[in-house]
Amino acid sequence: MTISHEETTPPSARLDPDMREVLAELKRLGARPLAELTVEEARAQPGPADAANALELKRGFDRTAELEVDAQDGVISSPNGSIPITIYRPKLARTALPIILYFHSGGFVIGSVRTSDLTTRRLALNGEAIVVSVDYRKAPEHPIPAAHDDAWAAYLWLLDQVESLGGDKTRIVVMGESAGGNLAANVAIRAVVVRVDPPACQILLYPVAGHNMDTLSYRENADSAPLGKRAMAWFFRHAFAGPGATNDPRISLADRDDLAGLPPTLLITANLDPLRSEGQALAASLRGAGVPVNALNIEGLGHEFFCMSKLVPGAKFAMETVLAAIAS
Repeated sequence: MTISHEETTPPSARLDPDMREVLAELKRLGARPLAELTVEEARAQPGPADAANALELKRGFDRTAELEVDAQDGVISSPNGSIPITIYRPKLARTALPIILYFHSGGFVIGSVRTSDLTTRRLALNGEAIVVSVDYRKAPEHPIPAAHDDAWAAYLWLLDQVESLGGDKTRIVVMGESAGGNLAANVAIRAVVVRVDPPACQILLYPVAGHNMDTLSYRENADSAPLGKRAMAWFFRHAFAGPGATNDPRISLADRDDLAGLPPTLLITANLDPLRSEGQALAASLRGAGVPVNALNIEGLGHEFFCMSKLVPGAKFAMETVLAAIAS
């Protein structure tokens, strides 16, 4: 669905009731607006994945299958130091499985392999895939492009190790949520530009794809939850080395002129997300460059919904679509 006018109804009134309940749980856990917090406080407080996890436990969801997914911590050596990773494998995994290089969300500032643990377990289990989740460096200690350098180093490592991990080199998927979606897209672009083996596909969930905070979706969803305009301003303030660094082409993906030749792309946005417009602009730019794109915009949901696939119908649909893309 494309909106050609500015929506005047508050995002909270249009939010899917199941996602509203997850956000209510997040509030019960004590989460506060990012704009009020230091980086250390923001990293320590619960996020949407914690709220979804807590609500699932309250409702008695069976976690047996997810907990049986094998998770092994490891380290990648790179020119910029060691990069922690966690490798997830389904129980009794075969060889030559699809392999997903996954980048977590968090605005380049917060988030970790831990915060996405349940999501990556479910991707491994239900996608019958190996998932390599990357704990890339974060700002402000390591401003952009440190995360991008780590993402690229992880991809080069994966190309070298994919077969020893039991993966299929022809079925590598780069995937990320939010800031992680930006990292995944940049990996695919760089692979094509420098002519190393590109991934088979890229899966971008509500990616950071621009720095313009006056788009239609920013205006409509300035006060959206769990991500609004003030929170994005907080992320950008900490993510870049300085004000002049915000024009980095690694952020403004829709404006790039080197998108031709990228692999088939699944790009999912949320209607109540400030990042919707830039994600849709990226999808249009990819199509204009001849890239096969499946772009979906899910009504009634805000940012960071993917961790809610057991609780929210729209998030379940997104998970099913992602799993189909991995299997194809």
